[in-house]
Amino acid sequence: MTVPFQKYHGTGNDFLIIHADEHTVPDRGELARRECDRTDGVGADGILFLALEEAFRPPRVVMTLVQPDGETAPMCGNGARCAAEWAMQRTDTDSVMIDTQAGTLRADRTADGVAVEMTELSFDPDEIPVDADEGVFEEEIEGLEVTMVNTGVPHAVSFVDDVDDVDLEAVAPPVRHADVFPRGTNVTVASPDGDGGFYQRTYERGVEGETDSCGTGAVAIAVVARRLGFTDADPVDVRPPGGDLQVSFNDRGRAMLAGPVEHEFDGEVSVEPPVEP
Repeated sequence: MTVPFQKYHGTGNDFLIIHADEHTVPDRGELARRECDRTDGVGADGILFLALEEAFRPPRVVMTLVQPDGETAPMCGNGARCAAEWAMQRTDTDSVMIDTQAGTLRADRTADGVAVEMTELSFDPDEIPVDADEGVFEEEIEGLEVTMVNTGVPHAVSFVDDVDDVDLEAVAPPVRHADVFPRGTNVTVASPDGDGGFYQRTYERGVEGETDSCGTGAVAIAVVARRLGFTDADPVDVRPPGGDLQVSFNDRGRAMLAGPVEHEFDGEVSVEPPVEP
């Protein structure tokens, strides 16, 4: 049997979206491992399984992200923005609530795309998690000086002179798999753009490679840079390879992630039929 999908991306961070209310996928992990492969599958940074609840105002969408390694991620900033655009298109609204494993978010359509209010961030070692007695700020882990923060998922953030000079595929995996991270971590490097913003590159846990963009990584850069006194900009412009994102801070102290979202194309993937009881 086949299941239809829609392909979306937010600044190059791309996802297959499957309407979970309408289509059953018995083995979501197997499908993600197969179809996220950029050689033998459709190619994506993950599959978003979305369940829409239209009776609420604003409407709600339950988001589950399965990554290319077949595991579920509790949060994804660009994935949430893609989910919001998908849901707003179907409900003809400009706002939507998104239920994730990391908390409930609000997303709104903007003149330039979609902005989402992120979950609460934390430098607490227990919440990241990282094996440390206190917050990890500019400490060397596996040869890379990092600051640890959880922006829905853990990020090890390192500020460098020029992100293009970093061999990310070499330096990131030892940090991503370091013993001090019981659940692993994403690894993000940033360098100043000269205007209070930052260039970004991120090696994503679950993708096990560099992605064109990472929303939670962009937020991690902004909050760590402000914490360390590297910028006082608001919004903070963050420039991953796939496009420009903006991270601002609302009156509740929450980070807002904003940027463009594009619907690329529709298609179908094959799945095993559900087992009859």
